[in-house]
Amino acid sequence: MDQQKLEQQLIEHEGLRLKPYVCPAGKITIGAGRNLDDNGISTAEAMVLLRNDILATTLRLEKVVPGFRSLSERRRMALIDMCYNLGLPRLLKFKKMLAAMLARDFDTAADEMLDSVWADQVGQRAHTLATMMREG
Repeated sequence: MDQQKLEQQLIEHEGLRLKPYVCPAGKITIGAGRNLDDNGISTAEAMVLLRNDILATTLRLEKVVPGFRSLSERRRMALIDMCYNLGLPRLLKFKKMLAAMLARDFDTAADEMLDSVWADQVGQRAHTLATMMREG
């Protein structure tokens, strides 16, 4: 069977939508008619999405956060995790944290992470990331 022809046929019949939508049967659907309500996604598919999101987040941070690449791996991981959770626009509102980080004052950067509504919302995650920022 010609896989490409079948894919094109299904896309022609189902359409190709890159954001979730509700199909005529009332099911949350994505892609070429993938029924998320009944089928969800596999672990392998979830990992592909996660890896793509990590790469995209890392590239955004490299572009907009001065000195990002010069940080230790643990500090980069903490920022990627925080940005992944908040989104870049909300992360950039942590101006004091980012300024302290740029000044290589990682204790203050960690304190600024914890002195936020975000830290109250995410609990232990914030404490873990602040420790990573503080200790490198």
